[in-house]
Amino acid sequence: MNPVDIDQQFMCQALEQAKLAAQAGEVPVGAILVHDGQVIAKAFNQPIAHHDPSAHAEMLALRAAAKSAENYRLPGSTLYVTLEPCVMCAGAILHARVDRVVFGALDPKTGAAGSVLDVFSSKQINHQTRVEGGVMGEECGQLLRSFFKERR
Repeated sequence: MNPVDIDQQFMCQALEQAKLAAQAGEVPVGAILVHDGQVIAKAFNQPIAHHDPSAHAEMLALRAAAKSAENYRLPGSTLYVTLEPCVMCAGAILHARVDRVVFGALDPKTGAAGSVLDVFSSKQINHQTRVEGGVMGEECGQLLRSFFKERR
């Protein structure tokens, strides 16, 4: 299977997580963390349910994977997330030493992978995470637009 197909396959799984968030009344963002071709963690946004502003899908997936690995560092992993990470999540991704982030929709309000800021491109940071955006971006963005349209 070629890399594009692999990215789409894992992004589909992240979208399933995002749909679970929407069903729970949370902003529909999902994340999947992959290592050696295997899903090692999956999560969806839950700041409302957890009463925790840091309970973004990325943060929850990183926490679950780190706990499972018994290591706060997750080298060799790829994080698939349906929405461009915010500054908080970007910082956690860098600290966890995630090798690669693949995201779907751009976030023009709080995106920290190129939309508003580009935390990942800073050469002063001692770890470099590769980033690829726009994978299934239309599908990811449509889920968010539909969610917010229903709320208005």
